[in-house]
This record gives sequence, structure tokens and C-alpha cells, in this order.
Amino acid sequence: MHSTGRVARALSISAIALASILSTTALSHAADKITIMVGGYEKQIYLPAKLAEALGYFKDEGIDVELLNEAAGVDAENQLLAGAVQGVVGFYDHCVDLQAKGKFIESVVQFSQAPGEVELVSAKHPEIKSFADLKGKNLGVTGLGSSTNFLSLYMASKAGLKGGDVVSIPVGAGGTFIAAMQQDQIQAGMTTEPTISRMVKTGEASVLVDLRTVDSTRAALGGTYPAASLYMETAWVDAHKPEVQKLANAFVKTLKFINTHSAAEIADKMPKDFYVGDKEGYIKALEAGKGMFTADGVMPEDGPKTVLAVLSEFSKNVKGKQIDLTKTYTTDFVKQAM
Repeated sequence: MHSTGRVARALSISAIALASILSTTALSHAADKITIMVGGYEKQIYLPAKLAEALGYFKDEGIDVELLNEAAGVDAENQLLAGAVQGVVGFYDHCVDLQAKGKFIESVVQFSQAPGEVELVSAKHPEIKSFADLKGKNLGVTGLGSSTNFLSLYMASKAGLKGGDVVSIPVGAGGTFIAAMQQDQIQAGMTTEPTISRMVKTGEASVLVDLRTVDSTRAALGGTYPAASLYMETAWVDAHKPEVQKLANAFVKTLKFINTHSAAEIADKMPKDFYVGDKEGYIKALEAGKGMFTADGVMPEDGPKTVLAVLSEFSKNVKGKQIDLTKTYTTDFVKQAM
């Protein structure tokens, strides 16, 4: 009788222990579920996000990553601040802009050292041969207050144009950008691959200023311009260092893959609808632009200063504010990953 009671108690204790283990495992798994908003994941500038997923690097690190799509980076930023997502794949300049509002966001992995953007000009306006010729014109940007908006205004200013000389029109990217130019709602606009190649190939637009390479970016902006990145709230990073390290590991491996494989090999890993019916054009565009990506996720040394110079001139939030650039990015995780 006593023996039966002891067995029953042992089984009961085992059941409790098992339940505790399962509960701990579930909590651990929940902590490893990370949602990242991508500012248009079909854009080649944000290619590392989908590529890391396709290569299985998130799973290799034991993290469950969900990628959500959002056409404009400024909207993705709002989702992060609202706590709807834990990270954003978007332009680093949001980290600088938000510090001016008292919000601390940091680039954890720096994907690129050039914007990967181009100012396209409509073929309907052959009179536009330089940025100075854009006076009185409508310029397409992904969203008001977006990176494309600030960059466009900065280059207009460098060309001698004043505030109000150009009108920024939010047209998104991809199909909506193309439609806006076809309908002459915009006469020029800033966009990325594969939209650039699609419009140049059809003869509907030509390149006015190219920010797809480090050299052309230096010429246009005066320095490297760290753009695409994984950025997160500093408080979340500090509270979830193991998860952030796993993300950094996955993305550093992805950047290494980009650096050591051909554009065709990379394209083969991407969803077929990203080609928009022209895989050859997609590969050609990637071949020309993949030099924008960093090899290791480390922030280029002169980059933050260039970004601050652009934003100080055109972001009402940043103008005249003291910004601590060292708090807008961290290299701790990528260096550990290497």
C-alpha cells in the first residue's frame, strides 16, 4: 500500500516536472519569435531579409522570424514604435531622425554603404538634364518624411534649388511609382531596383543621379551613405541580447553569401515574383548594384556623419539638434558574429 502511494507521488512529481519543462520550452520559443517589418522586401536594397529566410539562416540560429512587408520605410518605423514589430529592415537615417524626437533606435546590422537608389527622370521631359532643371517639377518619393524624400531635397539644394522649388509627391514604389510617372503625376522620382531597370528598359525613364554604388554616392553626397539596415529599439536590444546576436549571426552569414556568390546564384534563391517577369533584368540590376552591400554588417566609419549632414538640412526634427551618433548604431553583435 505504502509502495503504491510512493509510486503515485513520484508519478505526480514527474508530471509536474514535465509540465514545467514544457512550459519553460514554450516561453523560450515565444521569446525567440521575432517579427521584422521590411520597407518593401521585393526591393533589391532590402534583399538580405528575404535571402536570409530563403537560405534557412534564421532556422539555423534557432529563431522564428516573421517578415512583414511595408512599402514605405516611414510607416515601418511607426510599426516599430507602436511595438507591433521588434525590428525594421529600413534606412539607417531613421535612427538619427528618431533620436531628435527622444526615441533611441539603433542599427544592429548595417546592410549597405550606399542608398541603392536612383533619381529617374521621365522620358516625357527631355528638358530635364540635371537636378537644377527640376525647378517647378513634381518629384516622386516613397513617402513624405522618408529617406527618398530627404535625399531628393538634399540633392536639389546642392543643385542650387530652394525650398518650394520642387514638390515631393508620395507614390510608394514598384507599380505605383511606375503608374505615377506614366500618368505624368511626377516628372522625376527616386526609386530602387528592380523598378529602375524596368523603366529604363522600356525607355519610359532615364537615370539622372545614380546612388547605387559607393563611388557615385560619394560624388553625389560627399561620403558613404549607410542605408539599408536592421534597426531596433535600443531598450529591446539591451533586454534581448541573445536573440539579437542570433539575428546578427544570420545576417552576417547572408552578407557573406552575397559577397561570395554571383548575382545569378543570389537571384535563384529569391521568390520568382520578385523578377516581375524579367529574371535576366533582375540579375543584371543585382550585378550592377550588389557592391552597395557591406561584406560584414559593420557601419562604415564616415557614414553616420554624411547621413547627419543630409538630415540636418532637411529634417525639421534634426535641424539644430545635438545628435549622439554613437547611440544610433552598434557593431557589437556583428563583430561577435564574425
